[in-house]
Amino acid sequence: MTAARPARHTPRLRQPFFLTRVEAGFPSPASDYVETELDLAEHLIEHEAATYYLRVSGTSMTRAGIHDGDILVVDRAVEPADGDVVVAALDAELTVKRLRTRDGRAFLVPESQHHDPIPVRDGQELVVWGVVQHVVHEVS
Repeated sequence: MTAARPARHTPRLRQPFFLTRVEAGFPSPASDYVETELDLAEHLIEHEAATYYLRVSGTSMTRAGIHDGDILVVDRAVEPADGDVVVAALDAELTVKRLRTRDGRAFLVPESQHHDPIPVRDGQELVVWGVVQHVVHEVS
C-alpha cells in the first residue's frame, strides 16, 4: 500500500446527479435530465478529520471487491469489530485484511484462496489504523 494521506474535503465538488436508476437494458429517453447535485464526500466520508485514503497493492482481498490499485477510504473513528475490513500494522508491516476474533485471539484474514489467514501471535504488535468504509476502483 502507498502512504496514507489525510482526507481534505474543502471546498466541496458538486457534480450533476441523476436520481433515476441506470438499467442494464434499454434506457428511457425521459430520464436524461439532472434532478440534483451530488458531493461524493457527503456519501463516502462520515468523520472527515479521521478519514484518510490508501492505494492497494496486491491481490489478497479480491473476494471482498478490493483489487490491486484501488483506493481505500479508511475511517479511524470507527471502532473495529469482528468481520470488519481493516487497515492494520502487524509488527509494523501495513496490510488490509478482514479482522476476525476467536477465543480472544485476533486473525487477519485475506479474501483470496491464494493467501492464508494470519494469526496474531503472542508478542506480536497489532495496531488497527482504521476501518475500510469504501473502495474506489476503475472499471476495467
